[in-house]
Amino acid sequence: MTLLQLKYIVKIVECGSMNEASHELYVSQPALSSSVKELEHEMGIEIFTRSSQGITLTVDGAEFLTYARQVLDQAALMEERYRNAKPRKQLCSVSTQHYMFAVEAFVEMIHDSRADEYEFTIRETRTRDIIDQVANMLSEIGIIYLSDFNKHVIGKLLREKHLVFHPLFRADLHVFLARNNPLASRERVSMEDLKPYPFLQYEQGKEGSFYFAEEAVWPDFSPKQINVTDRATMLNFIIGLNAYTVCTGIDNGDLNNEKIVTVPLETDQTMLLGWIGNERTKLSQAAETYLEKLGQVARSHGYQLIE
Repeated sequence: MTLLQLKYIVKIVECGSMNEASHELYVSQPALSSSVKELEHEMGIEIFTRSSQGITLTVDGAEFLTYARQVLDQAALMEERYRNAKPRKQLCSVSTQHYMFAVEAFVEMIHDSRADEYEFTIRETRTRDIIDQVANMLSEIGIIYLSDFNKHVIGKLLREKHLVFHPLFRADLHVFLARNNPLASRERVSMEDLKPYPFLQYEQGKEGSFYFAEEAVWPDFSPKQINVTDRATMLNFIIGLNAYTVCTGIDNGDLNNEKIVTVPLETDQTMLLGWIGNERTKLSQAAETYLEKLGQVARSHGYQLIE
């Protein structure tokens, strides 16, 4: 086993494919594949599962990746100490449902980073993709919610993929409304009140189901329904179409408070916000910092963290 082989493994996981990693490493794909197979044979484990759709980490591979990163971090510290070399670039990837507080915490994490070089990634994406990306080590952390409706299905999927859900805080449900919406001045609104208005929800793809929906509740029947894929479009539709969506109620500077407001929804349902991680991996320092910032942001918006 060599440091070069460990670097190969980490780069393949970062790139998500053998072909892309070979380009970034300036190594031919056959040579890269051969090096990985030699390492697998030496360690007596299978690190990657190979299929026509690409490669994914095995359970043993996810554990091996944790140790590989620790070894490379220690090697980088030795080089910095004795060769005055530059430290390794800080890396951190987060996948999240479309939450403003998740982005706010990411910004705070970057502001606090003391690294001369870093490469951080945040993906606002579908629920199923978040779970798959954390399971395949493309992201260290995933931000999702659980409710009475989805917790059994989502929980089963997380266990199958060796992922653990860590609760952060519980939020009552709200709706985003245009400030000029007749309901915007209400202290609370019901789903019955919202019937005349278009319902907005985040599209979950072909494999999506109600269990993967980002909205914890939805109308029994909505003659006007719009599926979107990004948060900016969602906010523009709220303003331009007098539409609404169900959310946590947390807003920040990204929300134009002159045009959009949040109003509590009459329901017994709540959202348990939390993060998922691989049970066999250790988080990077940057990821740990992100979680600290996530907690600080939640508290700043008046939410009590679940210890």
